Amino acid sequence: MTSSGTNPGGLFGSAAWELLVPAAAAPARARGRSLQAALREAVRSGRLAPGTRLPSSRDLAADLGVSRGLITEAYEQLTAEGYLRSGRGAGTWVGGAVRAARTRTRDLAPRSPGARADFVPGTPDLSLFPRAAWTAAHRSVLADLPHHDLGYPDPRGLPRLRTALAELLTRRRGVVADPERLVVVSGVAQAAALLGSVLYARGMRAVGVEDPGSPQHSALYAAAGVRTVALPLDEDGPALAPLRRSGVRALVTTPAHQFPTGIACSARRRTELLDWARSVDGVVFEDDYDGDFRYDRAPVGALQGLDPEHVVYAGSVSKSLAPGLRLGWLLVPDSLADEVVGYKRTADLGHPTVDQALFARFVERGDYDRQLRRCQRVYRERRDALVAALADHFPGARLSGIAAGLHLIADLPGRYGPEERFLARVGAAGVAVRTLTAYTHAGAGGDTARGEDVPGAARVADSATGGPGAGAVRAGDDAGEGRDGVRLVLGYAHLAPSRIREGVRLMAGAVDG
Repeated sequence: MTSSGTNPGGLFGSAAWELLVPAAAAPARARGRSLQAALREAVRSGRLAPGTRLPSSRDLAADLGVSRGLITEAYEQLTAEGYLRSGRGAGTWVGGAVRAARTRTRDLAPRSPGARADFVPGTPDLSLFPRAAWTAAHRSVLADLPHHDLGYPDPRGLPRLRTALAELLTRRRGVVADPERLVVVSGVAQAAALLGSVLYARGMRAVGVEDPGSPQHSALYAAAGVRTVALPLDEDGPALAPLRRSGVRALVTTPAHQFPTGIACSARRRTELLDWARSVDGVVFEDDYDGDFRYDRAPVGALQGLDPEHVVYAGSVSKSLAPGLRLGWLLVPDSLADEVVGYKRTADLGHPTVDQALFARFVERGDYDRQLRRCQRVYRERRDALVAALADHFPGARLSGIAAGLHLIADLPGRYGPEERFLARVGAAGVAVRTLTAYTHAGAGGDTARGEDVPGAARVADSATGGPGAGAVRAGDDAGEGRDGVRLVLGYAHLAPSRIREGVRLMAGAVDG
């Protein structure tokens, strides 16, 4: 049958009628569902207003050129769902339960729209994602995966992946990795959320975080009912005196490559942090976010390897493969394992099994090691390009932190300040960049525990790509005290060398002009 396209007596508004006519012309097997969907959308969108009387099933079927049974079935279905109402001998009416909803689709992914150069740190080069090897692994996994592995998984993760990760982390990061205490998570953010829930359940209402540090910490722990206490750094890492005075029994730290200052925790401070954790019966949460990438020497092993019963270790593929994979791992002390697994089960019933099996194969076959080596070469080249560009365009700039990771700190001379003016000028030139002050916890929902013996933020000594003194910090020299300089946190991993040089040139042109 074909639709006559005549609006019966004008009972339908033209907008509603325009929805029904194409539905009536749908293929025979889909026509009934199409008519129901069209009527449902007409009511939901307000094209058919509450209280509107609909034509009889006989009249509407005749005008649309379809069988009366299709219209009757559509009326009955939508009446059962609450979109329509009807009474014996009273006809069919649009119900009053529906409220029109405005539909829109937004993209809330963190980006810097319109930027000519984007130095915001934290993003790897997504074009390095190994698509061919990943596709091959995906095809192989789908062919071989047992049917039972598609059911609800062990909330800790597939045994195959936990075994592969234990071997990988022991070999590359020096951890003490028991597959029974490994939990596959959707990134370090979920790892932190799980730990926050466990801390709260154990009566801990505060956790120490590095200041400056990751701005996400406050929100992550607040969601679990735990407040963050911002703790300052000295030349060795988290400063001990403020840590002890704070009263916290849990500390979040990035000992291999502190974010964002770029310093590495000294051997002495690593020992002192573990002594502190034992003395308060506490725990250190080690965020090993980019520990694989060190350009001047072999990476320093993870803190967890020194005391696996007082360190919770977390990492992910966000810097080595892609953050969109939402894949990470959490290695917990035996005393916390059952509680962490319980919260993981409650959170999402376990990580997707196909993704786990795919990554397990990727690790087992050596593809992940190859990816890490590739990123290591590329990111070192880009760091060198950034160092050279800064030397050319910002004479007198000093670089801080060890030669590692995906970002560095550039301490610009006072003539480029003050910070607000610098940011306004480079922003107008289309350069997205952040300063060190953007990563302080003041006003971010956390408390601050600074001691008079550790004044202000640390100031980092001159360094290039890992020469003598790289990462050394002089305590007692505040990041902004007594000068108008600017301390930039520059991400470089996602930028080709040519884009790095152009971006630095744009920055210099904006502030020199």
